[in-house]
Order: sequence, then structure tokens, then C-alpha cells
Amino acid sequence: MPDKISFFKPPTPISLRQIIDITGAEVVGNVDFDQTFNDVAPLNAAGLNQITFFDNSAYSEQARETRAGVCLVGKRLADRIPNETISLILNEPYRAFAMLAGHMYPQALAPEAIFSPKGTVSLGASIHEESSLERGVTVDPGAIIGAGAQIGRNTVICANAIIGPNVCIGRDSYIGPNASIIHSLIGNRVIIHGGARIGQDGFGFAMGPNGHLKVPQIGRVVIQDSVEIGANTSIDRGANRDTIIGEGTKIDNLVQIGHNVTIGRNCVIVSQVGISGSSILEDFVVLGGQVGVVGHVCIGMGSQIAGSSNVKDSVPAGSRWGGTPAKPIREWFREISTLKNLAKKSKS
Repeated sequence: MPDKISFFKPPTPISLRQIIDITGAEVVGNVDFDQTFNDVAPLNAAGLNQITFFDNSAYSEQARETRAGVCLVGKRLADRIPNETISLILNEPYRAFAMLAGHMYPQALAPEAIFSPKGTVSLGASIHEESSLERGVTVDPGAIIGAGAQIGRNTVICANAIIGPNVCIGRDSYIGPNASIIHSLIGNRVIIHGGARIGQDGFGFAMGPNGHLKVPQIGRVVIQDSVEIGANTSIDRGANRDTIIGEGTKIDNLVQIGHNVTIGRNCVIVSQVGISGSSILEDFVVLGGQVGVVGHVCIGMGSQIAGSSNVKDSVPAGSRWGGTPAKPIREWFREISTLKNLAKKSKS
């Protein structure tokens, strides 16, 4: 077996001048703007012809020992980069690195079909005659597209994905292998990774001593433009109104979103989060991994919830909460500190 197998096309070498043009960086010292670099790499593995970044002081030792040709770095950390490495100063080194890596590896930004050439429909796919596919749609073998479904230009439907009747998917989107989408409206430039389940029944029952009566789930899932949904995430359709995922929101793998949930724009939801029905996340909310949110609460705009916390009350805009039950983060830290001190006293 080869020592290194790459699944992406090697990038075209890029000059220092191009790097500066793409990132807007400020260069330190006298440099050759025509010098070229052939790849990006981690701080501790980059070589003379490669580009890296440094924006976390925890990696200072790696920074001092790096052999990278170019390092994207914030001004406050620039003195830790060796003189042999060209330092490019930016306010947001990681964001600049993402821009640069995307320029060099554009195919990694937009997942592609696994088996079929771009813009072709496999003979092994099952496409209902009453569905509608715009020009440039790619459909892999085993995919099923139901009656009345509409698929926009240049969208990719991967192997064994299921697109239910009357589902609408916009342009330049990607539906990963084995994903299923029913009762949903999907926007443009949406990425849904493999195994995701979108639009199935919400968990709704009228409970009582004579048994639990199923409540019909007659809403939809509406996913706006530029949303990304991770592998094996589930988003339930609404009971009597829509479940909504706002524009630009990014959702990790293995997330559960209940019926009637409204998630605003540009939210970030990390793996294993569970959001109960009818909760609201306003714009730019961040939920750390394994956060649990009870039903019918509102998490205000720009709030951040620490990983493994459980939110049982509404959260004011701009807050930072953590703990179980979640509370303002300073209060949570004080409680932890108090418990530690009590434990120490009990041992003495």
C-alpha cells in the first residue's frame, strides 16, 4: 500500500503575492513575492514549501519549531515564529487559512457524487416520471426520487439517497449517500451529509391513562440557503407548523432537532445536541457538544451554551451559559469553585 493516499487533486503551486491577495495579510520583512508554495499543512508538519497557520498560544512550542515556508499568524503571536518562516500578519489567521485552503482545494468545499460523472443521471437510479430535474443534476445509482419532486440545477443526489414526493431542493446543493428527505423544502447551496434523516414524523403524542394517542404531524421542514447538516442528524417535520433551519446555519453529526423548532441564521450546533420541540434559537447562537435544550424555550441572539449543558429556561440575548441546569457562566464557575473548596475542607 502507498505510504500516502490522497483523495484530492494536488493543488497548483501558489505565489506569495497570490497568498497576500487572497488573505489580505500584511507581510513581515523583506520577501520574494514570486516565491511559490505547493500545499497547506499543520504547524508541526509543514515543510519549506508549505503554508500553515498559528492562532492559539497552546501551540507555541510547535510554532517555535515549525519549518513552514509561510505562517499565517496574529500580531500578538508573531514573535514566536522562527525567522526562517515568512510571517503573514492577520486579525483572523484561521479564517484566512480556510480561505487559502479552499482556493487550493476547491473540490473539498463542495462534496461530489460518488459514482456518476457530474451532470449525469445513473441508469441505476429510480426517478419518477412526474419529478422535475433541472440541467446539470447528478444522480448516483440506487437513488430514488419521488413523484412531484423538484431538483435544482447542479445539485448532487448521492447513492441510495431518498427524495420523497413533492420535496423541493434548490440549486448547487448536495444530498449525501443514504440520506432521506421527505416533507421538506431545501434551499440553494445546502449540504446534507450521508445518513441524515430530514422530515420524518415529529415525536408527538397526547398521553393519557388509556394510552398515548398519536398526533398527526402535518408541518414541513424548511431549510434555507447555505445550511450544512452533518451525517446521521435527524430533523423532524413540524406538527402544526414548520420546523425551520435558518440561512447559513451549520449543524454537526448526530444532532436531533424536534418538531416545530425554529433555528435562526448562522447558528452553530455541535455533535450530539438534542433540541426539543417548539424551541427557538435566534441568530448566531452556538451550542457546544451534547447540549440538551428542553421544549418551548428561546435562546437569544448571539448566546453561547457550553458543551454538555442542559438548558431548561429561556436565555437572554448575548449570554454565555453552562452547567446542568444551565445558568450564566460566571455563576456556574462560582458554584464549581465553591464545591471544590467544600470538598477540600471535608478532607482536612
